[in-house]
Formats: sequence, C-alpha cells, structure tokens
Amino acid sequence: MKQLFRHALQQAGISSRLLNVRRISGGSINEAYVAQTEQGSYFIKYHRNAPERFFTLEAKGLQLIKSKNTIDVPEVINYSDEKGKAFLVLEWISGSKHSQTDKRLGERLAALHQTRGKKHGFHESTFIGTLQQPNGYYTNWLEYYRDRRLSSQLRLGIENNHINGKRRSKLEKLLSELECWIPNNIPPSYLHGDLWGGNWIVGQNGVPFLIDPSFLYGDRHFDLAFTEVFGGFSEAFYQAYEACYPTDRYYEDCKPLYQLYYLLVHLNLFGEIYGSDVDKIVNYYIGD
Repeated sequence: MKQLFRHALQQAGISSRLLNVRRISGGSINEAYVAQTEQGSYFIKYHRNAPERFFTLEAKGLQLIKSKNTIDVPEVINYSDEKGKAFLVLEWISGSKHSQTDKRLGERLAALHQTRGKKHGFHESTFIGTLQQPNGYYTNWLEYYRDRRLSSQLRLGIENNHINGKRRSKLEKLLSELECWIPNNIPPSYLHGDLWGGNWIVGQNGVPFLIDPSFLYGDRHFDLAFTEVFGGFSEAFYQAYEACYPTDRYYEDCKPLYQLYYLLVHLNLFGEIYGSDVDKIVNYYIGD
C-alpha cells in the first residue's frame, strides 16, 4: 500500500519522503488513509474494485464546485481509476467547529446554489455510493428528475425484487403525476448531489468544506431535502441559508419527493430496512 501511495504522490509532483500511512475512518465504500510526508499530510481514498471513472468523477465534482469560489472543498492532488489501484489524493483538512461554522456553511451553500448551469443534469453518468446514476442534459428539471433519477431507481428496484406488487404500482402512479408537485421552470443550480451530514468537514478557523460530491446541475431544493433525510443539519445552517437565498414556496410540497430518491437508493443498496420509509412517502402522495 505504501508503494502505491508513494507513487500517487510522486505523480502529483510531491517528492518529499513518505513518513507514515495510517488508516482512518472514511465511510463504508472506500478505504481511507492519511499519508504523512516531510512536506505535509494528505488524505487518500483507495478502492480495490472501483467502477470505471469512479474517482475521476468525484475529482471533477470537487473541481467544479471549487471553480465557483463560493464554498471550500479540498484541493484535488491526484487520482486514478486503474483497475485494482484506484485512488484519490486530496489535501488534508483538519480543524474544529466554532460558533460561526454552521452559519458559514448555510451562507456558502446558498452562494453555490446561486450559480447556474445551462441545463439540468450532467454530461456523463455519476455515482451515489457505488450505484451508477444515468445522466444527460435536460432543459426541464421535472423530466430529468423523473426519467433519470426516480425511474432509474425504480427499474433497479424491480430487477432486484425490492419493488413489486402495490409498491411498484403506487410508485409508477406517483411518477406519472409528478407535475402536480414539481414545477417545470426551475433554474439549474450547481449541486453537491449527496449532501448528508457526513459529507462536510471542518478546516482551520472553523471553515466548512464540502466533500464526496455526486455533482449535477438541478433544483437547489434537491440538495436541501437530502440534508434532512438523516437527522438534518443545525438550525443555524437553515436560518443562514434562508437569509441568503429563501426557499421557494413549492419546496414543502415536493421535499418528500426529493427525499424519496435517496431512500430508493438506500433501498437498492441495503434492502428492505428502507422499504417502510419509501412506502410512507408514496402513500403520502398517492394514498394507502
């Protein structure tokens, strides 16, 4: 492992001696390490069986977010999707929260969301976890969300026997009626795409950093809805976001529909433990 990481750093022009490599907690999908050199420390993700372009797409997402100069992300040092040797090297971020950290996160996410793409979606398929997300560019957010996001998870759930019977028929009915709750004329914002509490960290001076994006252009409320799926962010975060960029009136009507996507992903990844959460949202809109 040290030899691989030494090679990865050297490729990036970091020639200082590798002093130590230590495994750290970093999620259930990748192995995570901190590599200490004479020049400084680096964060390294490693995946023995990474899908094609897995780390390339994560690096692209970080670079796109960084390009807008609104919210911090770790600097991409190097990456590779070579079979059996896939890795991503980032600058090492370390710090502690202070009283303004959550407020800054809300303000800076709002600033990111105020930047615009030309169309919704992305030009190539991306990943959430290890599940591939089919993509393409759409002028209409509703069509993109229905055809590329919800429909793809519905098909996968049918194939894996997680979605059948009443659950399938109700989901199909819900997808056919999405226009009742989701508008068509939504501007395409820069989105993180996988914004739960584990995908932001704190750097020096309490500065918030986004990590692990699943980048797309789309409805900003899609990002916000996912922040509430697993416990939510702090009240200071939401207040700061609202002060900078108030949510639109339709958001409360469609929030569960946006959360449905992530719950379908988890149903397909982890099984029936998420089935009741999916059914609850579907029944809310379609009825028991």
